[in-house]
This record gives sequence, structure tokens and C-alpha cells, in this order.
Amino acid sequence: MKVLERAAGHATGPYHIPNVDIISRAVYTNNLPCGAMRGFGVNQVTFAVESCIDELCEKGGFDRWQFRYSNALVEGGVTATGQVIHKGSGVRQTLLALKDVFKNAKYAGIACGIKNTGIGNGMPDEGKVKIEIVSPEKVIVHHGWTEMGQGVSTMAVQFLCEETGIAPNIVEVRVDTSKDAPAGMTTASRATSIIGNSIANAAKNLKEDLKTKSLDELTGNVYEGKWVCDWTTKPGADVDEIITHYSYSYATQVVVLNEDGEIEKVYAAHDAGKIINPSLFEGQIEGSIHMGLGYALTEELELANGVPKSTRLRKMGILRAKETPEMEVIGIEVPDPHGPYGVKGVGEIGLVPTAAAVANAFYQYDGTRYYKLPIKKREIRKDKN
Repeated sequence: MKVLERAAGHATGPYHIPNVDIISRAVYTNNLPCGAMRGFGVNQVTFAVESCIDELCEKGGFDRWQFRYSNALVEGGVTATGQVIHKGSGVRQTLLALKDVFKNAKYAGIACGIKNTGIGNGMPDEGKVKIEIVSPEKVIVHHGWTEMGQGVSTMAVQFLCEETGIAPNIVEVRVDTSKDAPAGMTTASRATSIIGNSIANAAKNLKEDLKTKSLDELTGNVYEGKWVCDWTTKPGADVDEIITHYSYSYATQVVVLNEDGEIEKVYAAHDAGKIINPSLFEGQIEGSIHMGLGYALTEELELANGVPKSTRLRKMGILRAKETPEMEVIGIEVPDPHGPYGVKGVGEIGLVPTAAAVANAFYQYDGTRYYKLPIKKREIRKDKN
């Protein structure tokens, strides 16, 4: 149900559409149960919406780039749930970053995306950290986030050092919820935003103490900090202002094909609010695009009577690293009012527009609309006439 909730909440994409009526329905099946996955319903609805936009542009005689730019969310724009975006919408900036690339390519698909930061929908978002001064040569940051390669522990070090001036080589990060440093789920693109705010709050007293004392004198001290977002609203709540999520990130991706219908390059312009670590930012987006290409082109879990026909990843269409085309990631920084230093989450947004951009590119190549994923290679046939 939560996946469907997220899909419905993003059903108008990063666009201001003043008249919206969305009906969503969850259907029980006897297939395998599914869990949370990068994008969490937004990938699916974005594939549909962005494909429809291209089809609308063709039927109405609109320019595909200009149509998106003209209808993009700006300050005062409204999302699918009725939430007014007061500040921080960077979708137009991402479109501008790829305008020339898109306009100059012979076979190019374009798609935009929006993705929430934080769980939202009336659920409290909370994170807590502890900063322990062990010795003049050792400071420990305790937090409860799962480090699965996305770099949240690196972010923790960077935030602490930025706030206090402590050298990074003496900082150790420990993930241990038994130290009373809970964080909740490492999901919803929420880790960087919440841990940054939590560390900033924890560092206030430490920073003040460092003005008059050394780390040696502060040895044994523990500084706690947390950040809580408890002001989002439940679906259907009778409130003066709907706030589905406290933050969103935005993106535009362009997929360019060569004369043989192969993906030549993927361009990705992503509004991350403030990019704290460029290498981690690019890695997140590149990994997301790789997953998005698999989702668009090859990945399929075939079932027979609710049982997978194969459990081999290759049989399910997982792309190899060597099959990844060239990518170019462009960082856009439109500050978020609630993120530390203006940060927005980027853990999921990289996957959101990819499939639609791929499908729209293939239409430019062979004139076929693809309404179902994956787009099998054998289906792509250019009309030589």
C-alpha cells in the first residue's frame, strides 16, 4: 500500500497541474511478496506520465523540452497531493542544463523526475546522533543508519568536521543503535538530510566548548543531537496546508541513441540542493542509471504459478557493468529550506526518469511507443523507409 501511496503522491511528476483527480488501487495477487525498492512506486508512475507527455506533445504539436519547462514546478506550484512547493524546486534548472544536448541530438529521449526526501505522509521522521570525545586523538560519531555503500558514514564525518573544525583523521564512525542513537529506516532518501541536521544540532554545544577548551580537556564528554520532522500531514487529513513531504529532489535525464539504435550516452542533471561529496553524488546517480537501464531494457522476473522460473540474476536480465553506456552527471544546487546546508536526498531520484527517457528515445528512433517494460532488444526495429 505504501508503494501505491508514493506512486499516487508523485503522479503529476515535477509539474504544476492545477486540476487533479487521482484514483489508485492496490490489488492482491498470489505472486511473490515485494519489499521496498529504490524509487518505491515513483519509477513506475514516472514511466507512464513522461511517456504520455511525449505522446501529448506529438499530438498537440508541442516542443518536448519546452512543454516540460513551461509546466515545471516553480515556487508556488502544487504537487499531486496538493502540497505547495514554497522553495527549492530545481526542475527548471535541470532542464536548462540539458537543453542543448537534447536539442542537438538526432535520436534523444527526455524525462524529468521528482522524488521525496523523508517518509512523510504524517509519519514522524527522526534521527539521533551522539558525539563522544574519547581522547585528543579520537572522536566517535554514533549513529543508527545502515551504511550500505551510499556513503552516509562519510557524510557524518564531513558534517562534523564542517561544524566543528575537528580533523577528519581522528573521527571514527560507529553504527550502533544500542548507544541510544536511533535513526529508523535507511530508506526514503532520508539519511543524509536527517543525519546532517542531527550532527549540526549535536555540534552546537561542542563547538561552543571548543572555543575555550581543548579536546584533551573535553575527553569523556558526550554530545547528543537529533532532528525531528513531525509536521507532515496524513493523506486525507483536514488541515489548512497539505505537507506530504518536507523535501523533494528533482532531475532531468536525456538518453541519446546512435544510428544503430544503441544507447550512446545518458546525461543526467540532478538537483541535490547542496552537493556535500561530489564523488558520492556522482556514484549514486551512475548506479541508479545502471539500475534504471536494466529496469527499462532487460530486467524481468518471470513467474509460473507464483514461482520464479529462474533465480539466476542473469536470467532475470540484470545488466553487467560492462554493458553500461557512457554517462555524464551534472550537479544542480537549488538549496532546500530544511536540509543541512540546503541538502536534498539523491538515493532514489537517479532511477526515477531513466526508463521513460529510454522509451522516449526509442520512439524517436523507430516510431514505436513502448507501453510495457522491459523493452526487449528484439522489439526495436528502425523503419528503413
